[in-house]
Amino acid sequence: MSQNLRVVLVFSRDDQAWIRREQIVVPQFWQGHAVPPAQGDVVRVGGRQFLIQGRLWEHDGATTILRLFAGNAHAESDTVFG
Repeated sequence: MSQNLRVVLVFSRDDQAWIRREQIVVPQFWQGHAVPPAQGDVVRVGGRQFLIQGRLWEHDGATTILRLFAGNAHAESDTVFG
């Protein structure tokens, strides 16, 4: 992946509030990787899973930005509901 590409995860309002409230640090998952993230990729942040539902390419005059729109959080796959 180009060094001048910045990847930004975009979360729903509720998930943003949860991330702030729990003081979760969102890692830069794709930093240094040769392949940009794709729609359908899944990331895990703070024990919750997020499906990448959309991508938006932008350029701010100096850097290319890839915004990844994450779907609503889902609990870990081994969580038992009941």
